[in-house]
Parts: sequence; structure tokens; C-alpha cells
Amino acid sequence: MATKWSYMDHWVTETPQGPLPPSFNRTYMDRYVKQLSALGFQGFDTFFFYLPMLQGMYGSVPAFEHFLQDNGFEKITGIFSAYPYATKHTAPHVRETHDRIVADCEYTLRGIEGLAGVENFIVMPSSTDWQTEPVTDDKIKIMADLWNRVGRITLEHGLKTTCHFEFWGAIRTRPQLELFFEHTDPEYVYFFCDTAQHTIAGVDPVQMFRDYKDRCTGFHFKDTKNVDTTGMYRTAPDPELMAPDVERWFYPMGEGGLVDFPSLMKEIVASGYDGWLTVEHDKAELGGGTYAEATCLAKWYIDNVLAEAQREAEAAL
Repeated sequence: MATKWSYMDHWVTETPQGPLPPSFNRTYMDRYVKQLSALGFQGFDTFFFYLPMLQGMYGSVPAFEHFLQDNGFEKITGIFSAYPYATKHTAPHVRETHDRIVADCEYTLRGIEGLAGVENFIVMPSSTDWQTEPVTDDKIKIMADLWNRVGRITLEHGLKTTCHFEFWGAIRTRPQLELFFEHTDPEYVYFFCDTAQHTIAGVDPVQMFRDYKDRCTGFHFKDTKNVDTTGMYRTAPDPELMAPDVERWFYPMGEGGLVDFPSLMKEIVASGYDGWLTVEHDKAELGGGTYAEATCLAKWYIDNVLAEAQREAEAAL
């Protein structure tokens, strides 16, 4: 198995105006890309709302991808789209807003025309739990209908619609996940495994991958040191930043969290999965950390701990 590592465009850097994404200006963005390249990343995932900034900074989104390729990357591998906060116009659990969401997705697809071959259209299938409550089976089925529609469209463009679940989202528990996948078409809707988000929600990401490996198209490899057992996922407006008992939810691989990454790597090898593996860091600056430090630590963990787990799994085949 030849592992291919990509990086999710979650990064904050210090600027004269304070902490900002690297798209603050071209110099910062170029430096950011070169740091990732130096560590050996070959794929780049980004958010749909960064596409206009990349277009303005590099002349076009394909021109940015060419810059990536000039610095050792293969391509932009995934585009992340989300409606974390429900509005009267966009709420996945409200059927009347689906036409607007589908139109938004089509607009994003037009924005990535000309790229080398984006593989994943990564979506949060729900808004926050606290805005969706009560989370009923019918609401989950309505959300499934939406992403079935989007999945048909993205597949026509060569991308797979793949669902990334948050610990604070309306689809978070194992029974909710099972119901959602039961009512989505496996030809159109896929599974994207975020190791930390599932763990916080009390779902074993290794078991989720075992059970849905045939629908899995990607991963966010990040760690956590907490499981939410007191309902902090309902904290409004932002459980990731405002939970009463947890200052920081997410950590890089290598800091001794709860996710069993070696076991997951062995399952990935055994399954024959040959897609991208993605490192993501979220809120890495909390507690005095930096994204550069977190990314270097994660890459060390990949090259040492996960590489050994991969060798062991391959020897067992």
C-alpha cells in the first residue's frame, strides 16, 4: 500500500493584524504551501469559501493548483462544504431549503472546473444539534434525501459526495449514523471518517471504518483527549469553543490522545483502501500551540508510528 497524505486547509498564522488564515496575503500563503511541501504532503483539501480568495490571489483556482504542483503536490484532493448554522434559507433538515443548498453546491462545482481531478466533495450533512432539535428519524431521512440529490450531481462532475460528521451535529450517535446511511444511496453518498469528531461523540472511528469501509472515501486524522458524556455538544452557539468543561477538543497525532491510530492504519491496509489520508488540525493555537508545530508532530507520527503499523499490517496479508 502506497500511502498518500493530504492536508486539510485548517491553519492560522500570526500576522501584523493578529492570527489569521494564511490567505491573509500571497506571501503568507506561499510560505504555508512550502511548509506543507517540505513535510511531504502531496494532496491539499480546502474549504469552498476559500475558493474566491485563491482565485483572487493566484488569478484562478487552477492557477493555485499549478502553484501547488510546482511545489511537489499532486493536486487539490477535496473541497469541504458545510452549513454548520441553520438559517431560514439553508437548513439540511428543512426540505424547503434543499433547492437553495443544491444550487450552492452546483455553484461550488463550477468554481473548481479545470482542476486536475478533485475526488471528494466533503459535506457536513447537518447543522448544529441545538438548532435541529428535536432530532427525529424523519429529519435524518430528510437530510439523507438532500445528500442523495447532491451526490447524483457531484458524481456527474467526477466527485463523490462524502459525509463528515461533527460531535456537535444533528447526526452524531451510532444509531443516527446508521439511520442516515440506511437512507442514503451508496452509489451517491459516501463516508468521510473524522477520527476525533467520532471519538468525542462516543463513536469508535475504527469500528465505523470497519463497518462502512466500502463507502469510505477519506479521513481526517486528528486526536482528542475527551469524550462528551455531559451533553456539551448542545452548547450554543459553538460547542468547539464554548463548551463549559473543555477548553480544547482537538490535538495532533502524537500527543497521547484517545484515538487508536495504529489500529485504524492496520484496518485501512487490510481493507485495501487506496485513497488519500488527510491530516487536519483544528484550534491548534489553543493553549499556546501552533499549526506548524502540530503539523510537524503529526508528520513525525506518520513516518514512524503509522509507518510501522502499516508494515505490520502488510506483513500479515
